[in-house]
Amino acid sequence: MASTTTALHHQSHPDGEKAAPSTTAPATGGARPPGGTPERRRDALLDNAKFLLIVLVVVGHVISPATDTRLADAIYFWIYLFHMPAFVLICGYLSKSFDGSARRVDKLLTTVVAPYLIFWGIYALQSLTVGRSLPDTPLQPLWLTWFLAALFVWRLTVPLWKRVRWPIPVAIAVSLAASVVTTGDVFGMSRILSLLPFFVAGLMLEPRHFEFLRQRWVRVWAVGVVLITAAMSYIYLEQLSLEWVYWRESLLERDVDILPIGIPGRIVFMVLAASLTAALLSLTPRRTTWFTGLGALTMYVFLLHGLPIRIAEQFGWYDVVNGYVGLAVNTAVAVGMVFLLCSPWVRRATRWAVEPRVDWILRRDRARGA
Repeated sequence: MASTTTALHHQSHPDGEKAAPSTTAPATGGARPPGGTPERRRDALLDNAKFLLIVLVVVGHVISPATDTRLADAIYFWIYLFHMPAFVLICGYLSKSFDGSARRVDKLLTTVVAPYLIFWGIYALQSLTVGRSLPDTPLQPLWLTWFLAALFVWRLTVPLWKRVRWPIPVAIAVSLAASVVTTGDVFGMSRILSLLPFFVAGLMLEPRHFEFLRQRWVRVWAVGVVLITAAMSYIYLEQLSLEWVYWRESLLERDVDILPIGIPGRIVFMVLAASLTAALLSLTPRRTTWFTGLGALTMYVFLLHGLPIRIAEQFGWYDVVNGYVGLAVNTAVAVGMVFLLCSPWVRRATRWAVEPRVDWILRRDRARGA
């Protein structure tokens, strides 16, 4: 995984502390705001990619309680191969401007920490109504909130990665090391460390890398990657554990031998996720499309969609809607839910939770007031 957090939303919020360097044509006319700097357009490629990814996120969550057919299982596994690593990479790309300044930290607190606490409480209340067990403390993420906790930690480390000489190899080493230790449940640290290479890779990306992905041979390769990984997900389903693509438990917690399976397996799934992420960015339209604007609203979809899924499960929806027909129905419902949660009236009704106004909790010094 709108004006509130990372790759799920960029423009003037955490995932977009500033407009990302455009990989599309520059804005025409060279209009200048009063300050004299040329205005920058939002990046259509990234907005398009975020919209496609949030559709995959919602489809994966909607069909997961009814993965009672091989096809549904395979689709679910294929989506999880890359959808969150891709979101994390885009988050990293859009976090380049985080410098640890008071202004950036304030924004991090108001657009990441505050929504985390609010939605932790919302999902905790829903869980209590159906007797689900809760984490011992709000410091342990509850379902979807893990992404906000991870974003908070990743964002704070941005200045560090800008100083490291070989950031991506170091991040990969950290991820592999995290797979052989037990990190505990606070902040979902195992997931944070496991997916760290994708965030750091995003930080290191430059517009020229996106241009490279536009080449015809790369797009042909991207189609091949999509088809081959989809076929692999279907054919080898029984041999593949979902824990490889959840990135939430170490090899020790899963009782997997470090060698010859554990570390090589982690590397294989890292390469698969990176390849599918590159394929997605290669095949995603770079022009402004009918859904480009919705790419700026993905945080609303991400944080809100879990509640109707949990409620539907609570009232027996998946006892009735299952099998291949259920897969088709649930997929259509998921796509419809994305558009519904992007609608203006839903955003107006839920802005208090997704984009809470909590500036009052921040210190105001004289210099910043001026």
